[in-house]
Amino acid sequence: MKKIALITGATAGIGRATALLLAQHDFDLIITGRRNDLLEELKQEIAEKYKAGVITLNFDIRNKAEVDQAVEALPGNWKKIDVLINNAGLAAGLDFIDEGNVDDWEAMIDTNIKGLLYITRKVSPVMAANGSGHIVNISSIAGKEVYEKGNVYAASKHAVEALTKGMRIDLLRHNIKVSSVSPGAVETEFSMVRFKGDKGRADGVYKGYEPLKAEDIAESVLFILTRPAHVNINDMLIMPTAQANATTFNRGK
Repeated sequence: MKKIALITGATAGIGRATALLLAQHDFDLIITGRRNDLLEELKQEIAEKYKAGVITLNFDIRNKAEVDQAVEALPGNWKKIDVLINNAGLAAGLDFIDEGNVDDWEAMIDTNIKGLLYITRKVSPVMAANGSGHIVNISSIAGKEVYEKGNVYAASKHAVEALTKGMRIDLLRHNIKVSSVSPGAVETEFSMVRFKGDKGRADGVYKGYEPLKAEDIAESVLFILTRPAHVNINDMLIMPTAQANATTFNRGK
């Protein structure tokens, strides 16, 4: 019987790449996100290419009632989730703390922290009842170190790091693995979202070097999920070769 993996934020970037890769490796998928058209496109692609079972859940991770309703509405065996990939997250704005946009702060806190908690609270009891499971939280280099103007985003990802450690302790008694993946610069929609559609500014983030691709992170998630039962990868920090830390890049000449 195939394992069932629920992936949040599956409409693009790391979430989408992870869904496609897991479908190739004998997982059935529950893919979630706010953009229903993109979820349906991904569902069709997975079904046609890999013959995997797919269910879409269209909701806003920031809305607890929507999260609860979506998970509770899963039919039959689809409720028996083996893997949770907490991928939904975003950065909004890049401002000094004294000039920060409170709406941006709330969007990051509500998505990166509260959304992760909402879905974990619904899925982890299912895993506990089964006596096994694996939760993978997608964190960031910003969860390891803070950079100028990255204040609240970094705080939200530091929270993901702390929650990952707390989950690992709390869920140990249920034989549930908990892992985190912390990427450096990955070229996805991330910077377009952060800069609210300013393509020139977003492209500048990746100028002069080769960033990670969403598929690189997906492959790391697959590696984590396919270790033997007695092995857990607690934490994985992944950087482009051209990036030394959050702010130091080799952008060539």
